Amino acid sequence: MARMDALSFIIVFLGLTAAVRAHNAAHFASRSSDGFAWSEARPLPTDNIRTAVNLAQISPSEALVWTRCYEDRECARLKVPLDYTNLQDASASIALIRIRAKVSHDSPRYRGPVLVNPGGPGESGVDFVRSVYGDLISVILGPEFDIVGFDPRGIARSTPAVSFFRSRAERALWFPGFTGQSLNASTDSRARTWAQGTLLGQLAGERDFDGSLKFINTENTARDILRIVEAYGRQKLMYWGFSYGTVLGATFAAMFPDKVERLVIDGVVDSEDWHAADWTHVFVDANRAWQSFADGCVAVGPSRCPFYASTTEELFSSVDAIQARLRKRPIPVHSTTEYGLVDFSLLRATIFQSLYSPYVMFPQLAHALAGMTEGDGTALFELHAKYGRKPFECACGEDEQDYSNIEAVWAVFCNDATRIPSDYDAFVKDYQSILAVSPFGDLATLKAGCLAWPDYPKASFRGPFTANTSFPLLIIGNTADPVTPLSGARNMSKGFMDSVLLTQDSAGHCSVSAPSLCTQKHVRAYFQEGELPPPGTVCDIDVEMFPSHTDDANLRVPSQQKVFHVPNRRSRTAQLSAEDIQLLDALRELATRVPRQQMFTF
Repeated sequence: MARMDALSFIIVFLGLTAAVRAHNAAHFASRSSDGFAWSEARPLPTDNIRTAVNLAQISPSEALVWTRCYEDRECARLKVPLDYTNLQDASASIALIRIRAKVSHDSPRYRGPVLVNPGGPGESGVDFVRSVYGDLISVILGPEFDIVGFDPRGIARSTPAVSFFRSRAERALWFPGFTGQSLNASTDSRARTWAQGTLLGQLAGERDFDGSLKFINTENTARDILRIVEAYGRQKLMYWGFSYGTVLGATFAAMFPDKVERLVIDGVVDSEDWHAADWTHVFVDANRAWQSFADGCVAVGPSRCPFYASTTEELFSSVDAIQARLRKRPIPVHSTTEYGLVDFSLLRATIFQSLYSPYVMFPQLAHALAGMTEGDGTALFELHAKYGRKPFECACGEDEQDYSNIEAVWAVFCNDATRIPSDYDAFVKDYQSILAVSPFGDLATLKAGCLAWPDYPKASFRGPFTANTSFPLLIIGNTADPVTPLSGARNMSKGFMDSVLLTQDSAGHCSVSAPSLCTQKHVRAYFQEGELPPPGTVCDIDVEMFPSHTDDANLRVPSQQKVFHVPNRRSRTAQLSAEDIQLLDALRELATRVPRQQMFTF
């Protein structure tokens, strides 16, 4: 539930090229206070590690057999039961990748693996850790941990993979018309989405040729995680889950409360609402995030915000006027590299995506909206192309192949959720209840895919999400997260004894959408020392929403250091330790990595 508190994040994390990773490795080559560099320039240990090019070349096994892959990572495939009620039946294969700790596994300083999940549902944890995201997570947590990503069952490189389509081309032709439209774009938008969603569910049932689809759910993935932990030779889980990954983390904690060593859920979906398919309040904090755009623009003036207006009311009126014009007449755009139409749905989608990563996208959005007031849609179209769906390209090998099977989003959600009424009137009533809470409810199309979903038996565990875990959870929520409202984090914290809610005072989806030394030093202390922040902790962020054009002007030192007025970066960071500077650089880099989105989920 994208706001379902999260469901947010849909977010597709693409593996970056070796050149990008090499650039970032050089940029962050400084050493931490314990003398260990996080840079990829440090060779990986070679003990017991075989070599392969990619995951497609690795055979699954019941033990974790790590193989060198993707130049500087290690990969494995773990065989797990497809059906945990029938362990002798068919198996599934879970694709894993890791960045090995910079200390030896034999060292007393080695702390073990931290599993990460980027959300979706449907996002690839392999792509996440393969990319620079994995390196930056390693910087946050420290060199003593393996950073482990995995593709949940049914998703990306794990098998059997969910697929309703005969080819990638068929998938690419289907989804833009279904997931790319606002439910308020035209008089027939809701009816078309209802019809398309009905067809999607019918395809799911008709093309479930091997009978595996009903086993793709959160409960089974939580059991897979336990298998990963055990195959690693560990007794308990260390985990950091974002967006939908918080549903997965909360499910594991509730099912296996004695198996928790460290567990962070960040950008929290209310798991009770997730299973109830209740999206009524998913977008409630999206309004606050959008308000922050207007407030920030008005506050900084036209020199920093080209869409400046003297009041927020005037600014929103200008946006309304742009939307009204696009309803009547889309704008054709033909730039040197792109062409297409800027219409109402594209504008709505681009505005909403900016709420996920506001400290990167808001300045660009302001420029694009300023162009729209003059009838020029080029900047808006290019912004959408930059962060939206990746253009379809033929696959010419494993490294080039697009592993995103977007239909896996529905496999997980529709199998988890209570049965959704299939009739059109119920669909419209549900839409109106969401729209009454937030105008961004017009982008809530995910539930439509469940209207004609096969009537599979539901998982045996669907809550309650309450437990006295073997170690308390750390729960993180932003004050203005567009899809996982802070209320979800509060609700989930109530269910887990002694858990602590850390609030980050920022717009954006999940804590990593804005750099905050305060937040991430608490995360590091939690994993390294088992230290929880005091209850009621609220962390500020270290960036301005609309920075000036001076060098590094968007870097701001925490207020207690009172050095905001110093204009250059060296002076502003003079009171930070070398380790904090390295961490802050990593957080700034992490926040700039706006994920492409196939659709708006968690």
